[in-house]
Amino acid sequence: MADNTPYTTQLQAGLGLVNETKTLLDLWSSGMSANQLHQAALESGRFPTVTARRLRNIVVECFAPRYLVAGGAPAAHLKQLSATLSTADLTQLMLVFTSRANPILGDFVRHVYWARYAGGYTQITNEDARTFVERGIDDGKTIKRWSETTVRRVSAYLTGCCADYGMLERGLRSSRRILPFRISPAVAAYLAFELHFSGVGDNALLTHEDWQLFGLAREDVLEEIKRLSLKGLLIVQAAGDVIRISWKPQDMETLCDVLTQS
Repeated sequence: MADNTPYTTQLQAGLGLVNETKTLLDLWSSGMSANQLHQAALESGRFPTVTARRLRNIVVECFAPRYLVAGGAPAAHLKQLSATLSTADLTQLMLVFTSRANPILGDFVRHVYWARYAGGYTQITNEDARTFVERGIDDGKTIKRWSETTVRRVSAYLTGCCADYGMLERGLRSSRRILPFRISPAVAAYLAFELHFSGVGDNALLTHEDWQLFGLAREDVLEEIKRLSLKGLLIVQAAGDVIRISWKPQDMETLCDVLTQS
């Protein structure tokens, strides 16, 4: 995500929404717009406790910016993978797409969550999140200054979202325990190929910011890539700082087929 993309309050429309996303993926079909999906969700009866307005917010403000970008490719891939991938694996992919749609979440995970994790801390508090949000505002990352109430709410959204995605303890609390969190092999494969097919070069791929959502530095990513080569998904040649990768599956659909069968 470009550094100049401003921080927004869009997470207020919905945090991780793991179960809602799985249901919406089930209802979505290729070519369906956000409005069509909202209508299908309303008519499905699968959101009995959600008001029509709230459901519209979930679809238009959360699901669409995360999964209906790039011609709906993320939704198509996740729908294909959801048949066989575990909820934990799907949740890690949701973290990637939600962080791309909400740079404030991605930056929080990269710069606060993993810094606390690496520092041996056992908890992250809403106060930690608040310090991060206030620094972002001071650094000009929001279009205008946020009110005290907005800062407090967004800080809680950040820790709540991390809890939804399995990185922090769940529940309504101002301090959350840090949980063990490691990228799964299927997610590493998906991310490597998705970045490759989006035009990221082999060397740049190893330092792409999406890997940092999982606490991975360049050498860690290279280890993940080497594991993928052992599975026959690619061939990697590393000479010093230069990496060359021969990618086996020729498109994401083929890769998703492979992942659903493995």
